[in-house]
Amino acid sequence: QVLLVQSGGGLVQSGGSLRLSCAAPRLITSTFSNSVMGWYRQAPGKDRELVASIRSGGTTDYSDSVRGRFTISRNTSRKILFLQMNGLKPEDTAVYYCHCQGRETGWGQGTQVTVAA
Repeated sequence: QVLLVQSGGGLVQSGGSLRLSCAAPRLITSTFSNSVMGWYRQAPGKDRELVASIRSGGTTDYSDSVRGRFTISRNTSRKILFLQMNGLKPEDTAVYYCHCQGRETGWGQGTQVTVAA
């Protein structure tokens, strides 16, 4: 069964915004809150890279390429991870994946984000 279910993404103009969501219906709340959750992306011909992460205490970290534009957050009671993406650039175009690392580990199915110049 799928551990993480993603939604959001799509096509947006440069400078626009999108929000990605990642639901974890199979995880119990404590496992979700204690896991390190992250968003990765993979552009064509490139390796998958970590974009943002959030730890159990709420500490966040971002790659240099998105810091100040993207915000990772989670709603523990609803067991949903978010990635708010503002000021999107064409180089942000990629398939985005959410990831959970903890008592259970897994990936979302991926969602395409395309930023038109």
